[in-house]
Amino acid sequence: METGNPHDAGTAGPERPAEATAATATTGTTAEPATGSTAEPVAPTEAVEVVEPVGPPGAPVPPVGEPKWIALPPGLLKVRRLMLVVWLGLLTLAAGLVPGLLAGPGWAAFALLPLALLVWGWVMLERNWRSWRYAERSDDLLISRGVLWRQETVVPYGRMQLVEVTSGPLERHFGLASVQLHTAAAATDATIPGLVPDEAERLRDRLTELGEARSAGL
Repeated sequence: METGNPHDAGTAGPERPAEATAATATTGTTAEPATGSTAEPVAPTEAVEVVEPVGPPGAPVPPVGEPKWIALPPGLLKVRRLMLVVWLGLLTLAAGLVPGLLAGPGWAAFALLPLALLVWGWVMLERNWRSWRYAERSDDLLISRGVLWRQETVVPYGRMQLVEVTSGPLERHFGLASVQLHTAAAATDATIPGLVPDEAERLRDRLTELGEARSAGL
């Protein structure tokens, strides 16, 4: 009967593979979280992307949206149509009566010319009235007008020298007034006609105040 050392037989259990033993020695033992732990996993923080404005340094920031345009009151249209009817109405009577009495009834057809001009002017006056509008911006005043040839005037507040309100006899009868703007350059002078007196005075006071503030460098 052969007798040997019990340690040579390996009675402690099966041997571990060499690869597993090496991995355990290298990485160590990983601790498992406790069963009763109340800690919650922390969500990763998302990076906030900061978008820088595109454009050269010192470039002016474009205004947001369009300027708020203000139309003229309908009283101006009534006054202009009244003047049109008075002048062309008298011309129509003269063109019909004078040739008809002097040369015969057939020559009274000349009255159709000023009458057609009256109808055309009646329509064009409304279109011209609708084209007038103005807008108050932070640094200047915009005035737009014109039907066939559109014209837009920019009046800087800092260049205003005089703002006055005028009202003739006919305008006062219909409760209207005009605002005249005088600047350092005659090319930028402008007029806003047919305003309600309260609006004309408010606009005069505001433009005067803004002009003084811009001139003082505020």
